[in-house]
Amino acid sequence: MTTTMTLAKAITSGLDKILEGDDKSLLMGEDIGRLGGVYRVTDGLITKHGAHRVIDSPLGEAGIVGTAVGMALRGFSPIVEIQFDGFVFPAFNQITTQLAKMHARSEGRLTAPVVIRIPYGGGIGSIEHHSESPEALFAHTAGLRIITPSNAHDAYWMIQQAAACQDPVIFFEPKRRYWLKGEVDTETPALDAFKAQVVRPGTDATIVAYGPLVPIALATADAALEDGRSIEVIDLRSISPIDFDTITESVQKTGRLIVTHEAPTFGGIGGEIAARITERAFLSLEAPVLRVGGFHMPYPISKVESQYLPDIDKLLEALDRSFAY
Repeated sequence: MTTTMTLAKAITSGLDKILEGDDKSLLMGEDIGRLGGVYRVTDGLITKHGAHRVIDSPLGEAGIVGTAVGMALRGFSPIVEIQFDGFVFPAFNQITTQLAKMHARSEGRLTAPVVIRIPYGGGIGSIEHHSESPEALFAHTAGLRIITPSNAHDAYWMIQQAAACQDPVIFFEPKRRYWLKGEVDTETPALDAFKAQVVRPGTDATIVAYGPLVPIALATADAALEDGRSIEVIDLRSISPIDFDTITESVQKTGRLIVTHEAPTFGGIGGEIAARITERAFLSLEAPVLRVGGFHMPYPISKVESQYLPDIDKLLEALDRSFAY
């Protein structure tokens, strides 16, 4: 069955399916129960599944994740919410030194199937600590899987795939796309959550984006077509592991690659992709791999965030530079 949902509602529906299908699963986080979450993503779930399955936690991210680690070791499958991206750092130690290392520390005897939901990114006119993109900080830590949907269909299925995974998964939710509507086929699963997807075929250049910037990349491809340029767009979907095979195959066809993300360009995921594709497809490249991201600075005040965030003009300028080689 196919139905139209917002991305946020698709996550809600996916969480509902998880709770229905696995009595060891539960949700935990600040204000996710009676309030339904700051963005109402968990709205109605406490009424349907009860306060023992949708748990309003104290204000303390380290405690939320630490509790989830302990519950996972006792056979539960916790899905925790970090209210905003910038609030995850008190839990950084629990995530990177405990959760990520549990499987290796026990020489494979223990698993910690915890999903950490994090609304992330800017574009909503918010205040400090509410528009961060910290994905590269977690991607540097082995033992974590990191995924992010860009549309409602992927959101519905990827949250369920994350919950089914025996590894810890960080599920980054593009908050400025929460209200983006799309068709969701609730019977046909999405692609494997840890694989990239070509969402627009092209022949002249490749743009790789993920999460909130996939719609921008698609709009850029539309604009470039007016200049006679055929742009292939890849939705990365999985930040760790990265599906380099799909990107390599595309670049071997197009010869040019632009990688874009909201996080700062310096030290970002785009740098890893650029390096790997240069190694894998050097002889296919007609120009250097170019990156379009945020500046190496704290996220700016909302009045000027549009100057910080990648947009169509910045991506078109990068394409011009690529074609100029």
